[in-house]
Amino acid sequence: MIRLGILVSGRGSNLEAVLNAVGDGRLAEIDPVLVLSNRPGVRALSVAARQGVVTRVLSAAEFAGLSDRDAALGAALSAARCDLALLAGYDQILRPAYFNAYHGRTINIHPSLLPRHGGPGMVGLAVHRAVLAAGDRTTGVTIHEVTRELDAGAPIEQVALPVRADDTAETLAERVLEVEHQTLVRVLSRLSASMTAASGA
Repeated sequence: MIRLGILVSGRGSNLEAVLNAVGDGRLAEIDPVLVLSNRPGVRALSVAARQGVVTRVLSAAEFAGLSDRDAALGAALSAARCDLALLAGYDQILRPAYFNAYHGRTINIHPSLLPRHGGPGMVGLAVHRAVLAAGDRTTGVTIHEVTRELDAGAPIEQVALPVRADDTAETLAERVLEVEHQTLVRVLSRLSASMTAASGA
């Protein structure tokens, strides 16, 4: 089993898609062992709790600085023996302290075709507004490795979808999110199989 840690910040729809896929057997080799949030009271924590997944809140207010918070995130993943960490709507930049504390693999799902519309501030509706402002005819989803450089890790999979003439940021977000859920489950299935094979299990 691949022990998965998931970092969240909000409603947790990607988290929910993953947990549902674990529950119905589509992600049979994934064991979600920890959900970490940088905000208390978000829906994602309730989603995790309903599925019996351990949750922790590590908010910036609890620490002397953001590097200390990120070190605590990495340490929590290491303590839970996570083989893989997933940023599922996590809206904070991970600082070097995170990577110093957690040496497992970390992946992220981003709602555009990176490298377009990535970087600081490109989260949530801001991404879709940027796509529309640029006049892009195509957008999509990128699942990529997380490195110390924001949104610069190697892509694992990209899926494109057309931008419609009547799209708003909200309608585009809704259509992209549906693709995110499908792509994330597919990629996690593939990764878990390859990681299990590589471990000799």
